[in-house]
Amino acid sequence: MKNYVLIFLSILLFTTCNKEVQTDVVSVAKNKILVNNTPYFIKGICYHPVPKGSNKRSFKSIDQDLKLMQDAGINTIRVYEPIAEVAILNKLEKAGIKVIIGFGYKQDGKNDLFSGSYLNYIEKFKNHKAILMWELGNEYNYHPEWFDGDILNWYNVMDKAAVAIHKIDSNHPVATAHGELPDAIAYEKGKNIDVWGMNVYRWDNPEEIFMQWQKISSKPMYLSEAGSDSYMTIAKDGFEKGINEKAQAAATSKILSKIVANKDKGNGVTLFSFTDGLWKAGNNNQQDIGGWAPNSSGVPYDGSPNEEFWGIVDINRKKKEVFSIVKNVYSSLDKK
Repeated sequence: MKNYVLIFLSILLFTTCNKEVQTDVVSVAKNKILVNNTPYFIKGICYHPVPKGSNKRSFKSIDQDLKLMQDAGINTIRVYEPIAEVAILNKLEKAGIKVIIGFGYKQDGKNDLFSGSYLNYIEKFKNHKAILMWELGNEYNYHPEWFDGDILNWYNVMDKAAVAIHKIDSNHPVATAHGELPDAIAYEKGKNIDVWGMNVYRWDNPEEIFMQWQKISSKPMYLSEAGSDSYMTIAKDGFEKGINEKAQAAATSKILSKIVANKDKGNGVTLFSFTDGLWKAGNNNQQDIGGWAPNSSGVPYDGSPNEEFWGIVDINRKKKEVFSIVKNVYSSLDKK
């Protein structure tokens, strides 16, 4: 009997170890992102679920949110700070959704670059199947004031962090979310970045970014932000002033069509964003117009970001008109 027990325990131990070995390997080859050697196209959404009345992220609605994401055909979320809860990562994995984990520079010493604690996070979660990539910063090139007035300081931190990550994790690429196309200095300084994400707001047509990127790099790229809000500050291009879901849907449809048409050059998009953010302007208990974002004059169709109106669902998880646009585009990609 003891021998049978020992055999059972040996099989259990082997299965457990073997499961760890089967962790997805995410790599880059030429201009593509690969998961287990298969090209991976990001059908994504930016996800920062802050509840009404708060300014802090909460995952209380994660089950409802994941069902909506699955319905929309989403396969990837991008978060602006690491998810420290194993249970949430497990839910993402079970739902078939991968996550791009973003690290900030200074976040009170919690999984940030300044303290070096981001490496502890990577060491802990590098074998989790939900992880797609590690991403450094978000549009930091717009904020030299955060780096003693010299953006080169950020590029140096970014590249050193990429080197440090590569030393402890060879299974996931390192990305950055850059505001628009990087200039020659940014690109040269970020020589150890594997994937360049770009936050691109060029009205309803981001197509030129793909050709511009090909002229300067053969590395993989994706649009780390793109999209439109559902509020028109002014009447323009046939869309009425005020809450206007049709404007958001029309712009998003055109943006996604250009991204799909250039899928040989890019690796997809994490559309901004999943839910409206009532914490961004005015009273956290209500939806306010206004808000500010750098380099946002290209936001369709009024050139104004209206930061609290960007969700494909509202704060109560009611689907907006744009939801069906996203669903149709993302789902159609599975049929090709």
